[in-house]
Amino acid sequence: MDYVVLQEIKELQRMDKNNEYFIYVKPGEDRCLESSSNVHVVEVSCPSYPLWEQLALPRAARRDRVDFLHCTSNTAPIWCGGIPLVLTLHDIIFLEPRDRHNTSVYQNLGRLYRRMVVPRILDKCRRVITVSDFELDNILGKLKLPRHKMAMIYNGYNEWFRPMENAAGVYRKYIDEPGYFLFFGNTDPKKNTERTLIGYARYVIKSETKHKLLVADFNPKAIDSILKNNGLEAAREYIVSAGYIPNSDLPAVYNGAFALLYTSLRESFGIPVLEAMASGTLLIASGTSSIPEITGDYSALVNPENPDDIAAMMARLESDKELQERLIAQGLERVKLFSWKKTACELLALYEEMFEELG
Repeated sequence: MDYVVLQEIKELQRMDKNNEYFIYVKPGEDRCLESSSNVHVVEVSCPSYPLWEQLALPRAARRDRVDFLHCTSNTAPIWCGGIPLVLTLHDIIFLEPRDRHNTSVYQNLGRLYRRMVVPRILDKCRRVITVSDFELDNILGKLKLPRHKMAMIYNGYNEWFRPMENAAGVYRKYIDEPGYFLFFGNTDPKKNTERTLIGYARYVIKSETKHKLLVADFNPKAIDSILKNNGLEAAREYIVSAGYIPNSDLPAVYNGAFALLYTSLRESFGIPVLEAMASGTLLIASGTSSIPEITGDYSALVNPENPDDIAAMMARLESDKELQERLIAQGLERVKLFSWKKTACELLALYEEMFEELG
């Protein structure tokens, strides 16, 4: 969510010289934005995020006399002193049944905070923005918001995700040879890590080529445990644990990959889908939630709950050169529909509409 709003702000800062913006941030070493003539980056200190959002943020907004406050990460102050609110509600996963396997304290506390705050702020929001038609329908169905209050604005991707001629100098920091499957591991159950690893292990058993699997940001011991629990330890020699891959290295890592595995159980959007397609990288993705909406008619979609379906698609792409070429070309064309500039233009149009309503 922070990544999305950062891209939006950068585009707005480039294109809009008329309106004045106050960007409220917590102090920190990682300074991603700089102030300009009409964009003011304001540091607001507070010991915890709930206190920052519920106390310090509305106090700062009232001090600066903003016309309205856009909260961009699923929650907002419950009391804002009469300042009109715009809320970006990326998803309502926190209102859906909890996966009993999720033991992350951070994720569970975040879920409880959202469950407490969101129902109390919806009536106070002039607009609620979400990021896909899938999530829009989900929100309308479950929260019963008036349709006129809702807006849907797609996310974008950065232009440096594109086909590259020489990516080896970067991806070899993580894996020796190109032609690997790439998977962003995660402890969040919705990322479907266990089924994906089982699917890959079953692919290895059947494949003669045996493309390696590069797993980013996932504990190697957790990989060992999953494979052992499923009797698939033989696949371990083909799995490379990369640790955290910084965003600056991702374009080359995509380019070195044979395909990205994006086999989540549920996504409200899925920016890596765009990044892979823009890089000319094959994509094996879930045929669920918002993903088919983003990929269009892209045919390498699988049932994420079926490891055999994942394995079968990996093997099919490996052996079908004609399908590979068609999907790469299709992805490069499809991704032209999305950009952060388009996202920011639609957001600015919503702001202008708000200004007219407020008089």
